[in-house]
Amino acid sequence: MSTSIHLWLLTQLVLYPKTITESIWRSRTSGFNIKDPIHWAKVKHKMKAGVDLEDLADDHKSQEAIGIYTYIKAKACNYKDSYFPMPYRDAMKKMTPERQALIYAIARQESRFVPASVSRSFALGMMQFMPFLVKHVAKEKGHTIDLDDMFDPYRAIEYADFHLDYLTKYLYHPLFIAYAYNAGIGFTRRHIKNKHHFRMGPYEPYMSMETMKNHEAKEYGKKVLANYVIYLNKLGVITRIFPLLKVLATPSATDKFRK
Repeated sequence: MSTSIHLWLLTQLVLYPKTITESIWRSRTSGFNIKDPIHWAKVKHKMKAGVDLEDLADDHKSQEAIGIYTYIKAKACNYKDSYFPMPYRDAMKKMTPERQALIYAIARQESRFVPASVSRSFALGMMQFMPFLVKHVAKEKGHTIDLDDMFDPYRAIEYADFHLDYLTKYLYHPLFIAYAYNAGIGFTRRHIKNKHHFRMGPYEPYMSMETMKNHEAKEYGKKVLANYVIYLNKLGVITRIFPLLKVLATPSATDKFRK
């Protein structure tokens, strides 16, 4: 078993670390547009320029900019404090706790809840949708959409929810859903259908998780799963990670692709 997954598992044997979910009274940050990538780029420039990060965080401390605020706060403490914000609650009021936790888990890993985030591969917004997927979902929903609309966190959540409806037709486990969100459902299907993966046996399911050839998806899945457990607990659903890991060798409980 590799050192990275061994250390990760050890962290699950003790109490989960304290996490921070702040309640912020101020609704907006004056002079800052959370939907504008240029505004976000200016913040990043200030961070690189060596400004006082605590002061910069306080400048953006509001409900709408909580992603920017917690991003800067985490960097200011060199990630010693674990921030798990829960923004845009009104966009999720009709969702199950499991779906809410999944969206939060993915958003935290994808963008740290920064609405105007743009990746090097041009993934857009808080949920980091690729342009081709934005267009596909828009077509399925009958929308006429500009790609800039994905910088609206409410639209990002709406589209992520729609996309997750598709993924969860075939994948029932948050780890597998995370793999598919990151690397595609085809990649995920091939990996889990391999007769050597996610079967009963010694070192499983950890060996199947750690031997994944796509390093990005491998690490992404572990982080989203950890986020998911934390957010479910924050939403009032008492959950531990080991039962979720144990069930991975039971196809009927995790996916539609295996028999």
